[in-house]
Amino acid sequence: MGRLMASFYDRMMRGSEEACLREWRRILLEPVQGKVLEVGAGTGVNLSLYPESVTQLVMSEPDAPMRAKLAQRLEDDGAETWAEMSDGSLDSLPFSDGSFDFVTCMLVLCSVPDLHRAVGEIRRVLVPGGRLVFLEHVAAEGRTDRLKWQRRLEPLWRRFSGNCHLTRETERAILDSGFDMEQIKRESMRKAMPIVRPCIRGCAIRVD
Repeated sequence: MGRLMASFYDRMMRGSEEACLREWRRILLEPVQGKVLEVGAGTGVNLSLYPESVTQLVMSEPDAPMRAKLAQRLEDDGAETWAEMSDGSLDSLPFSDGSFDFVTCMLVLCSVPDLHRAVGEIRRVLVPGGRLVFLEHVAAEGRTDRLKWQRRLEPLWRRFSGNCHLTRETERAILDSGFDMEQIKRESMRKAMPIVRPCIRGCAIRVD
């Protein structure tokens, strides 16, 4: 399944990337600077969007087929001299406490086994006052009918989409894990299936 997902992921997401995701990513990454960790980097779609203010970029991807795609993108873009790859998982990131100024996380937290543990690991590797930049699809709060369909379809959806959950309350998990929300925006992901359209994006600050 991982090999299949890696092969088709970019093509599967192309419509939404062109309709909204690419622009959302660009805006979110504009303020990023210093030492940066991207978790769940996938095929590396964010690579060309990082600004020159980034002094170190580590792109972490635990899935081997996805990591192969990422390695190819790094080579094709000539980015191997300034960006590095890791196979680290959000279950237990292989980095010391307070290693990064920013962590970026986009369409990743839906599929981690333990959401609160994953966000806790992100907080751990950030410096005090460091920022989490996120873009995630979430439960359809305020849309009762859509939320019902998300709940009905989630068990089957998870089996065929790499453990992707449809009903995660990601904003609450971020806040519960020791972050303050600096900014957040809710919007529908265009050109996507209705059950994955509800999205949140923004920036949260590690508090101590």
